Amino acid sequence: MANLTISLDENLVKQARIKAIQEGTSLSAKVREMLAAYVRQDAPVKAAVIPKLPVSKATGGLMPGIDPSSNRSFYEAMDADMDINSSK
Repeated sequence: MANLTISLDENLVKQARIKAIQEGTSLSAKVREMLAAYVRQDAPVKAAVIPKLPVSKATGGLMPGIDPSSNRSFYEAMDADMDINSSK
């Protein structure tokens, strides 16, 4: 780990140390946490992968057997579609 020397207001440091102790941590740990969050702000965010549900070519709706009121039915349909597409 690298050491870093920074200049801060003495009163601010005292208050921050007290707060860190109250939170069961150290001021160094809080600074590391804040710097990590600062760096992550610039990191590119991966786009969410939205799975495609099997759709009937005849009707344009969901394939027969998929219950639109059941999450399990959707997940099973997506898993089945992924298995079919991955074996091609």
